Amino acid sequence: MSTALARLGRFAARRPWTVIGAWVAIAVLVLASSAAFGQELEDRFEAPDVDSYAATRLMERAGAAEIGLGADVVVTPAADAAGPLDSPALQRDLARVEDTLAALPHVLGTGVSTEDEVALVRVQYPEQQHLGPEDLAALKSALDDLRDTTQLRIEAGGDLFFAFEQGPMGGGELVGLAVAIVVLLVAFGSLVATGLPVGTALLGLAIGTGAMSLVAHVVDIPAWATMIGSMVGLGVGIDYALFVLTRHRELLADGHTVEDAVAGALATAGRAVVFAGGTVVVAILGLAVARIPFITAGGIGISLIVLVMVLASITLLPALLGLAGTRVDGRWRRRVATAPSRWLGWAAHVGRHAPAYAVGATVALVALAAPVTALDLGFPDEGTQPQSRTERRAYDLVADGFGPGANGPLVIAVDLAEDPEVLEPLTSAIAADPGIAEVAPAQVAEAAGVAILVAEPTTTPQAEATRVTIDRLRSDVLPGVLDGTTARAHVGGQVAVMADLGHRVQDRLPWFIAAVVLLSFVLLLVVFRSLLVPLKAAVMNLLSVGAAYGVLVMVFQWGWGGGLIGLESTVPILSFIPLFMFAILFGLSMDYEVFLLSRIREEYDRTGDNDLAVARGLAGTARTITSAALIMVAVFGGFVLTSEPLAKMLGLGLATAIALDATVVRLVLVPATMKLLGHANWWLPGWLDRLLPGGAGRPGDEPVPVAGAVTGTGTVSDRA
Repeated sequence: MSTALARLGRFAARRPWTVIGAWVAIAVLVLASSAAFGQELEDRFEAPDVDSYAATRLMERAGAAEIGLGADVVVTPAADAAGPLDSPALQRDLARVEDTLAALPHVLGTGVSTEDEVALVRVQYPEQQHLGPEDLAALKSALDDLRDTTQLRIEAGGDLFFAFEQGPMGGGELVGLAVAIVVLLVAFGSLVATGLPVGTALLGLAIGTGAMSLVAHVVDIPAWATMIGSMVGLGVGIDYALFVLTRHRELLADGHTVEDAVAGALATAGRAVVFAGGTVVVAILGLAVARIPFITAGGIGISLIVLVMVLASITLLPALLGLAGTRVDGRWRRRVATAPSRWLGWAAHVGRHAPAYAVGATVALVALAAPVTALDLGFPDEGTQPQSRTERRAYDLVADGFGPGANGPLVIAVDLAEDPEVLEPLTSAIAADPGIAEVAPAQVAEAAGVAILVAEPTTTPQAEATRVTIDRLRSDVLPGVLDGTTARAHVGGQVAVMADLGHRVQDRLPWFIAAVVLLSFVLLLVVFRSLLVPLKAAVMNLLSVGAAYGVLVMVFQWGWGGGLIGLESTVPILSFIPLFMFAILFGLSMDYEVFLLSRIREEYDRTGDNDLAVARGLAGTARTITSAALIMVAVFGGFVLTSEPLAKMLGLGLATAIALDATVVRLVLVPATMKLLGHANWWLPGWLDRLLPGGAGRPGDEPVPVAGAVTGTGTVSDRA
């Protein structure tokens, strides 16, 4: 592979405009096709073979409006209103609100409920595929006009806001990108060298996100995958380009020509990028083990972006490097001699105190991971939004006026079959449950033989008591009435869907973790021809991911430091966050592992001295790894600045894990454990070595032709 990558790098450096032109043409084609033929992305949070999924199917059969999106418009007298809500003037204003909302495009109908001084206007829309951001914009515009021309205070929230309020990019991501640019400027001291990784990542991101809407014709990629894909894509895109660019500049500093330096960088760092990116893709595609279709589809979309970033790093970037020539050099020549010497000193220090560092780092990571035992999977609803958002203010008004459960009603779908007489006793039994405040009159679709009951819990959507109520309805209340009949009932609605997803994730998470760890272990086994290296990598990555989980529990569930990131209340961890965090973090941590160990293995193959190889490998990569980690932390940390709990969770979790992985794990645990293990690091039973694919070989063991350098079997690592 190294030789093939070297030839690819040499071709790109010789014909930069051909390669750059091809990438620009692809970008234009993808973006134009996406605009013309792209499928609208939508969020459908459901999993087959769970009770809420069966409820949704019954609602679809009945043509129930509840399967579409809704907007909750909450009104109450304004501070300067002339009278109470039931006064003639305000009743006229309320009627005008309902008439205006009913006349909006795509609105199927409206309904008004009043309690004391609060009125709730539920606006029903069709399913998301029939709507777009313009529907939310029309609603907001109408509400602004009503606020200006009535004596009502008007707030709004609901599914329509959740579906279309957030775009794929926002201010937080831009802040993260700005910090990443500063880090690159400090690291390289060159505007050209700074611009190449950023430009490569942005072009790759544009192509990857644009392609999502095209792939959506085949796979139902959810809309939130664009946000997560942007987060991951920016991070890995800049990092992968940074790895290749750093090695290229090292070779330039050693006196190689631009073309030879590009070829050598692709043969070594480019090889690490391919395997690291492959690990990320494998880890994310491993989400299919969870058997939740929308999560699998999201993983496909995110993996597509990562794959584009890998291709850009080994084709587009080499072309740009060939075009830039020696202008990427900057102040590198003055820094390249001093930076490794500092890291050599650190590696020697860790080696002298290896047992203490190994134990101390492990204990620290285990302590951070300990809170994961209290992990509570749920769904952060509009009650977790900041008070500056109208959705949060609407949520509070509904809770105060109608009760805490009004923000998360349960929808019970009943297949009446041949027993329509069960509806009355079933309604009475549900209403009598201590966790239910009230049950609305049944909606019966006689032609479909389906009845819909909307039940309001006594507790908030996030409360554990609400989940207990759902379980009790399913296990005791519904069977108590329907046993012995042909009728069947299922509990649905957003709260029930999220509870079911939480249960499914908890059931499948151990299997998913095992699958990803096993696949990554096999990949590293093939790459490094070692048994202990991939085993050690898996354990260390599990520790860093576990520590990130623990930090999420401390911040979001326990509220420690939540105010610092704009969190106004504790919230449960979104059910699919642990799955995506594990897939992304396990893959990204392998980036640093592959990059570091590839360099260590090169030195070990050249010298046969394990301690020297560890020290030189760390010295040669530590500066790049820490810079790359700072960029990742900046990009992921930018998402913490957004107002969405989902983005905050992912941003904080990913930033924490990357920071721990690049410092505690790569700079302390790896050198300490490799010092303690000695030559056993590279032990592999002969029978297993014969079974493994022979084409992969060991990093650095293939001759890389570099004109004007050592001929024959010499490698770039021999000269770098």
